[in-house]
Amino acid sequence: MEHEWLFSLIPLLIGVSFLCAGVYGLRRAGALRRSGITAVGRVVRHDTRRDDDGAKYHNPVVAWTARDGREYTYPSTFGRGTVLPAFGTGRSVTVLYDPANPRRFEIQGWDSKTLYVVFASVGAALTAGTLSVLLVLVITR
Repeated sequence: MEHEWLFSLIPLLIGVSFLCAGVYGLRRAGALRRSGITAVGRVVRHDTRRDDDGAKYHNPVVAWTARDGREYTYPSTFGRGTVLPAFGTGRSVTVLYDPANPRRFEIQGWDSKTLYVVFASVGAALTAGTLSVLLVLVITR
C-alpha cells in the first residue's frame, strides 16, 4: 500500500495552523477596532529581548489612564528591530484598548495587522495547494 500521500499532511498541517493563527489575529484586531476605546498614552520604556539568533526586538511599554480612572501599563505584543522616533521613551501615543480587558490593546501606528494578513495568506495558499494535490491523487487512483 502506498503512503506517499502521508507526506502531504505536513504542509497541510502547517497551512491550517498558519491560516488559523492569521484569521484569529485578524478577528481579534477587528473586534478591538469595533468596540475598543482610544486613550492617550505615554511610552515609559522599551522591553528589549534577543531571539535565538541574537537579533534584538524592542517592545514599547505604554502607560495610559482609562475612562474609569484606572491606570494601566502594558508592553506591546509586537516587537521591532528598531525603535521609531515617534515611539521613543516619553513620547505620546494613541492607544486603542478593550475596556473589559485592558491587556488587549494596540498602539496605533506601531501594531500592525500585516503579520496576521501574511499568516492567513500563506496558510490559505499552503492549505489550498495541499488539498489540490490530495484531490488530484484521489481522482487519478
